[in-house]
Amino acid sequence: MERKIRVLIAKPGLDGHDRGAKIVASALRDAGMEVIYTGLRQTPEMIVESAIQEDVDVIGVSILSGAHMTIFSKVLDLLKDKGGEQHVLICGGGIIPREDRKRLEEMGVGRLFGPGTNTGEIVEYIRQVVGEKAKETPGA
Repeated sequence: MERKIRVLIAKPGLDGHDRGAKIVASALRDAGMEVIYTGLRQTPEMIVESAIQEDVDVIGVSILSGAHMTIFSKVLDLLKDKGGEQHVLICGGGIIPREDRKRLEEMGVGRLFGPGTNTGEIVEYIRQVVGEKAKETPGA
């Protein structure tokens, strides 16, 4: 039996709007993925610690607060410090300006999905990228 894709959905900072994160979490579960939802007001340290403990394939960060550059940068740095940057996909969603999306991509963040994105698109993206990473990683 093939291992389920494990996804951590994180809601960092003081932003209390988690409806989109919960909708995405539900869609990923419905698609057969194992989803861990961290709840509101997570720090980058809490997000990375949870991701390592849960041995996830994906960290999905939902940000509407405008702190996306700081949050993603810190999550990437912490994940690198823990040795997880090679096998964990970091992607996200929220309201992120186009110019910042490009900078985040250059930093190593995967796709960023805005409001109104079809959840099927998110499912397929995660399946594709995690599948490619599994082929690149011996013993995965």
